[in-house]
Order: sequence, then structure tokens, then C-alpha cells
Amino acid sequence: MGHVEDQELIFKTKKNKLISVSINAQVMRNSRNELMGIEGSMRDITERKQMEIKLKNSLKEKEMLLKEIHHRVKNNLMIISSLLSLQTDYIKDKASKNIFIESQNRARSMALIHEKLYQSTDLKRINFGAYIKNLTTELFYTYRVGNAGVDIHYNIEDLKLDINTAIPLGLIANELITNSLKYAFVNGGDGVVNIEFKKEDHNYIFIIKDNGVGLPEGFDYKNSDSLGLQLVNNLSEQIDAEIELDTTDGTEFKIKFKEIELT
Repeated sequence: MGHVEDQELIFKTKKNKLISVSINAQVMRNSRNELMGIEGSMRDITERKQMEIKLKNSLKEKEMLLKEIHHRVKNNLMIISSLLSLQTDYIKDKASKNIFIESQNRARSMALIHEKLYQSTDLKRINFGAYIKNLTTELFYTYRVGNAGVDIHYNIEDLKLDINTAIPLGLIANELITNSLKYAFVNGGDGVVNIEFKKEDHNYIFIIKDNGVGLPEGFDYKNSDSLGLQLVNNLSEQIDAEIELDTTDGTEFKIKFKEIELT
């Protein structure tokens, strides 16, 4: 009781100049606890406060610049996606058309990350669970023909990832979800794609599982001719992730990784 520490006030000098001061004060008492007076000090912190304002303004400007960069990157990726989409209208060969559609989706998956960053107050991390739901919705719309009876089930925790991890993992998710929607239910009928994202101890676990027709016996995803699976392998190495494939009931890819720590 009886103490005032670092109370900041603004005073006006005789020359009508405003200055910021920091005040410290405490009550002085004798051995009989009788009030003797108050002692304190005042420090001119005007220069420090001006520097703080400059730093805040500088940070605000940098945040605005980063937001603008994310916005422009997103727009450029969407332009690429749109150009690829327009080009598919002139392609008659089904295999070639699929290549353009898949390239279009890859561009959109990256654009979606930059859009999330632009909308977020955190310019380096995104809610990856929310991103996955948006990405899946767009992919489901792209491959909706023949998938009317397919349901998507989510078991996703509210976790944020740094952009350096989110972009490679987003592209991995794009490839694996695309494969499930394109190939797992070729015979039509009902089906389920389960998507799980969680954290166990210090590891992140990302699982995409479908109950479709499954992969051919002896299939080696690490040495596949599929561009999509080659991307999955390369991007997994980029984030130092382990991949486990389970074909017991349909197809399950389990991605286990730690978030990239930049020094």
C-alpha cells in the first residue's frame, strides 16, 4: 500500500510543449508508522514514447504490406487457375483435360492458403482444419459427377500451421483427396471419405481414408508413375513427414510430421 509505480502522464511545459513522464512515488512513515511525507521521481519518457509510436506504425505498415502480398499472390494463382480452366474447354482428349483440371486444382489449393492468410490477423499461420474443409468442398464440386452418394466425414482439431508447413501439406491433401474422389468409387454407389487432423504429443497426424475399391495388390506408391503421388512423396520429404499406407479396408494415407521450425 502507498506505492505508485511507473504511472505515465502527459504534461504541458511552459512553452506549451507536451511531454510524457513516468512517475514513481511512495509514502514515507517513521518507526511508529506515522506519515512523514511522500518521496518520488519523474522521468521524461517523451523520446521513448515517440519511438514506440514509430515502431507501432512501422509494424502496421509491414502487416499491411504482407496482407497485400498475400492478396496479390492469391489473385495471381486464381488467374492461373482460371486460364487453365478456360483452356480445358478446347481440349477434347480426356487424359489431357484431366491434367489441366488437376493443375487448376493445385493452383487453387495454394490460392486458398493465401486467401486465409489475407483474412487472418496472423499473417504466417492459418487454421488448417478450416482450410481442409474449404479445399474438400471445392474438390468435391469439381469431381461431383459420379460421387452423388459419397459423404465426407471430418474429425479435425482446431490447429494452426505455419505457412511453410501449410502449403506443402495443403498440396498433399489436394492430391490424396483428389485420388479418392476420382478413383475410389469408380463403380458408383455410396462411399465415405474420412479426413482426420490432430496433434499427438509433438506430432501432427493427417489422415485421408476412403472405403472405395482400394489400390491394386502390390502397388508401390513410392515408385508410382502418377504425378500426384510423386508430388505427395516429394512434398512429404520437404516437411520431413512419414507416410503410412493401409489398404486393409479401402485406402488410408497417414501423414505424420512435426511443424517446420525456422531459425
